[in-house]
Amino acid sequence: MKKSKKYLEASKKVEKSKLYTKEEAIKLVKETSVTNFDSSVELAMRLNLDTKKADQQLRGAIVLPNGTGKTKRVLVLAKGEAAKAAEAAGADYVGDMDYIEKIEKEGWFEFDTMIATPDMMPALGKIGKLLGPKGLMPNPKTGTVTMDTKKAVEDVKKGRVEYRTDSYGNVHVIIGKVSFDDSKLIENLDAFVSLIHKSKPAVVKGKYILNISVSSTMGPGVKIDTNSFDF
Repeated sequence: MKKSKKYLEASKKVEKSKLYTKEEAIKLVKETSVTNFDSSVELAMRLNLDTKKADQQLRGAIVLPNGTGKTKRVLVLAKGEAAKAAEAAGADYVGDMDYIEKIEKEGWFEFDTMIATPDMMPALGKIGKLLGPKGLMPNPKTGTVTMDTKKAVEDVKKGRVEYRTDSYGNVHVIIGKVSFDDSKLIENLDAFVSLIHKSKPAVVKGKYILNISVSSTMGPGVKIDTNSFDF
C-alpha cells in the first residue's frame, strides 16, 4: 500500500526503535495527525497471552475519565420499567420485538451499541448471526446485558469503550481525539493501561505487557516505554 506524502512526512518525526514517555508520545501523536478531520487517538497493546486458552482471553469495558469524543447511538431492547428507564437515560431507540424484526427483515443497523435485558436474549439469539460479525451482540461481560438499563445507557453516552483481545493477544481501543488536551488523553491512557494491567490472568508468567503504542487515525504508531506507567 502506497503511503501518502503527508504520512511519510509525519513518520519522519517518529523514531521507529525509540520508546517514548507517555507525555512525549501523546505530543507526537498530535503532531503527526495527517487527516483534515479531528482524528481519533488509538491505543494498541500487545500482551503476552495465549488466546487459544479461554482463561487468557480478555474482554470487558471501561468508562474513560474524559470520554472518547464520539457520540454513540444506543438501541435498548427492554420492556416495562427497564424500557422507561432507558428512554429517560437518553437511549436513541427503545423497543423489543419490533426492533429485532427490523434488524432481521430490513437489515437496519442505525446504532453503534445494543443493550438488552436478560429476558430479551433468547429472542436475540435468532439474529445472532447478523449481530455477531458486526460486534453488536450484547454481552454480560461488557455490561450490555443488564436490568440496569439506566446505568448502561449513561455509561455508553459518557464514553464507555469495549475491548477484547484478538487472536494474537492484541487489544485496540480509542482513547479520545487529537483535539483533546494532552492531560485528558494521558488520563484516559493511564486508566485503560491500568485496567489491562490489573486484568492480568494469574496463569501468565514473565513479562505481560509486551508493548504499547499510540497513533492518530492513519498516522504513524508511536511506541511508549512501559516504564512510564506506575504499576
